[in-house]
Formats: sequence, C-alpha cells, structure tokens
Amino acid sequence: MERMVAYCGLICTDCPAFVATQADDMEALERVAAQWREEYDAPGITVESVLCDGCLGEQGRKCGHWSECEIRACAMGRGVANCGLCADYACERIEGFFGFVPDARAVLDGERKAAGL
Repeated sequence: MERMVAYCGLICTDCPAFVATQADDMEALERVAAQWREEYDAPGITVESVLCDGCLGEQGRKCGHWSECEIRACAMGRGVANCGLCADYACERIEGFFGFVPDARAVLDGERKAAGL
C-alpha cells in the first residue's frame, strides 16, 4: 500500500487503527480501542470510533476525532495536501500538535523538502 500522510503529518498507513480497518480485523480494532482508552484516559473510545479509512477525503469510515479536527479543517480550507505544504507552516495550531506528536514534524518537514519549500 502506498504511504498516506494525513494533513497533520501522521502516517495513516502506519496507524494500527487504519491497518486494522483496511483488514476488516475487528479483534485488532478492539485491541486498538482498548489501548487508546487507557493511553489517552478516554473511556468512551469504542471500536466504531477507531474505524478509519484516513482523513484525506470525505468518503469512507472516519475516526471519532475526524469531524472536530481543526488541523484537517484548516488544511482542507486552504486546499493543501498536508500542513507541510502550507504557506503558514508551523502555525500555532500545528505547533501545538507537534507537542503531542513530535514525529509528525519530521514527516511534514520531509514533505516540504520533497516539494522544494
């Protein structure tokens, strides 16, 4: 499968929820949901809320956070494939996200470099 980079720099194709969704593996999805309930202290996470076909399009199954993700909404509104390609890269919104997911910065920096930015 070709690598899919989300707007925020997460690599969808490396995400256990995405991988399990693509494989229709309900046991793996339950493991992901259980892990994330504990890891993020979020008892409301269910299998249904971790089903995900990636956030890049409007079609398909979307994780529970998809509809409220400000990063996704901003990138879509600006018409960029990901935040690394945005003229305002490293804005306050994405910088805050990097505090939680520092690996996403390296991914988006790589996207910028590949695009010659």
